[in-house]
Amino acid sequence: MNIQELGSNTAKNGFNNENDIIHKLHHWHNDKEAQQWLLVMQYELKEIEYVKAVKLSGYKTDIQVQVTIKLKQAIDVQNLQVKLVSNEKGFNQIDKRWVDKYAILWNMPTKIIDILKLYTGEIKPTIENVKDNRRMFANEFMESDRNLMLKWLNNNKSLIVSDILKGRGQFAAEWMLVAQKIKSNARWILKPMNFCLNFFGNGEIEITERGNFKIGKITMQRKGGDAGRKTANMLQFKINPAELFAT
Repeated sequence: MNIQELGSNTAKNGFNNENDIIHKLHHWHNDKEAQQWLLVMQYELKEIEYVKAVKLSGYKTDIQVQVTIKLKQAIDVQNLQVKLVSNEKGFNQIDKRWVDKYAILWNMPTKIIDILKLYTGEIKPTIENVKDNRRMFANEFMESDRNLMLKWLNNNKSLIVSDILKGRGQFAAEWMLVAQKIKSNARWILKPMNFCLNFFGNGEIEITERGNFKIGKITMQRKGGDAGRKTANMLQFKINPAELFAT
C-alpha cells in the first residue's frame, strides 16, 4: 500500500476516546492500526525503538506522539488532533471564543468587531423585526455591512483557517485523525493538517440560507444553547470531520 491507501481504513472495535488511541499507540508492536498511523506519518517501523503518546488539553493538539528512533538517540514528535464522531454528519466545534479574543488575535477593525457582536448577541439588534430578538443573522445586516464582513473574511481567510484548525506554537496540530463509529461499524482516516486546511478552508466565503457566515466547509456562528447563559453569545466555528472520508 502507498501512503494514500494507508491513510484510511475500517476499525474492528472503534475508539471511544483519546485514551483508546493512546493505548493503541503504546502497544504499536501488536496493533495494526497504530502501525498504519505510524506508516502514514512516514516512519519505518523497523527503525522505531519506542513510542510514547501524551494527552494534552487546551491546545489544538489532543495527543502528542513521541517516537524514539533506534541508533539515532533522537526523539521525533508528531502533534495529533483527534476528532471523534458518532454519525455521518458529526458536526464538531473546532474553536470557540469571545469576539474580543478573536479581535486581538486577528487585529480586527472596530466595525468588524461590532458586526460580529451583533451577530453573536453581545450587542442587541439595532433594527426592528429581526428573526431573533437576541441577535442579528448575517442576512439581516445592511448590504454594505455584509459586504464589509465578507471582504474582511476573504482578506484574512488563511490566517483564520490556520488558527482555528491548526493553532500556533509548539503544540500546533500537524495531523488530524478522524474516528467514526456508526452502530457496529467503525472507520478512521488520518490526514496531514495542511491537507485539512485546504480541504475545509478552500471554497467560497458566503452567507448561508440560515443566515450564518461560511468559509469553505467551515461554519462561523453564534454558539447558542447554554440554557440562555451569557456564554451563548460566544462565536464558534464548526466543521463536519466525517467529510474527510470522501477524500
